[in-house]
Amino acid sequence: MTVTQQASAHGTERGLPRLSRTEMKAVGQVRKRGPLSRTAIAELLDTSRASVTSIVGNLMEMNVLTEVGHGKSDGGRRPRLLDINAGLGFIAGVDIGATSVDLALADFRGEILERRSDVADVRTAPDQLLNTINDMVSEMLNQHGADDSHLLGIGMGVPGPVHFPTGVLIRPPLMPAWEGFPIKDFLRDRFPNARPVVDNDVNIMALGEASVGGGVGLDNFFYIKIGTGIGCGIIVDGEIYRGSDGCAGDVGHICVDYNGPICHCGNAGCLEFMAAGPAMAEKARLAAKNGEGKLLAKALKDKDGQLTSVDVGEAAAAGDQAANKIIEESGRMIGGVLAGLVNFYNPKAIFIGGGVSNIGHQFLSTIRQATLRRATALSTRSLQIDYSKLGSDAGVHGAIWLAIENTFALA
Repeated sequence: MTVTQQASAHGTERGLPRLSRTEMKAVGQVRKRGPLSRTAIAELLDTSRASVTSIVGNLMEMNVLTEVGHGKSDGGRRPRLLDINAGLGFIAGVDIGATSVDLALADFRGEILERRSDVADVRTAPDQLLNTINDMVSEMLNQHGADDSHLLGIGMGVPGPVHFPTGVLIRPPLMPAWEGFPIKDFLRDRFPNARPVVDNDVNIMALGEASVGGGVGLDNFFYIKIGTGIGCGIIVDGEIYRGSDGCAGDVGHICVDYNGPICHCGNAGCLEFMAAGPAMAEKARLAAKNGEGKLLAKALKDKDGQLTSVDVGEAAAAGDQAANKIIEESGRMIGGVLAGLVNFYNPKAIFIGGGVSNIGHQFLSTIRQATLRRATALSTRSLQIDYSKLGSDAGVHGAIWLAIENTFALA
């Protein structure tokens, strides 16, 4: 039976059932660990087998869990395993960037069924871009024989600060027209059975890395996005840490030079203003104009006076000393800030993603060296610092899991 057939049979047009707190914990354990027996669920919830039998029975009756086979025997009968019912309905994941949007349609177990991408300009009116996104999601649903009523959850990441409970952006520098716009209500008008969830882009990237990337099995790590800006997604005890107002992880505005240039936030010497992609590109442009990098000068000429951080990485890989110096300067500044965060929080790993992570291994090596040199020995004894395993796919994977984790409401 297809996802659409199962969804129709289970009556998703009436919306999802509400779950008790214990039922939500049981679903969470199965989602996190994969297929589990009733005995394993009882042990993880620290409750009796009789209670779990009742909980599982309710979840199966609501079609949230389904039996998927048998586990290994410990001497008696082989236990029956339970898993999330993939066919309960569809989930959409949306990762909005400054210049593009990535979408995915998934089943209720998080398996991606279809992907789409398109150019986007977040400076335009929000309803314009959101209508385009809604149409793309509807088209993907139709491709799988479904309609808008079969969508049960929408996870969306946006490049700006988000008040998580309401999904409203607060003073987003890249997308000022979106401030205060009711994104969740707009999405719900189109997909009446879906529960929309909105978060900032680096948080969903961290969630993606935690769910299906290098962070699987790690309870405490950082995800650093380095692109137009610099942000940090923080995983604490396996969950996204957002802080009291949802703005935890805004490391791009940590000062690295009190006498430095004025950032768009109004303060001097912010990390992202001095070390992110635009800063690297501007330093490369100046070096090329001043005759300090022959390969950078050639790239500047070939590209009509426009350079990116990727151009810097390519020039450095080809031996341009000015480009190497720019990469090392950014890497040292970022590593210095990370060292302070490592001393404060002691994460198990740091994963680096975003557009600037595509410029090559030298950048990662410089960040790693600066972090390890400045942080304490104990805090770095088992610290892993690597590029994101998912790369540019981290956001869309995270958006899917954000939606799945927030689909059910408490009874």
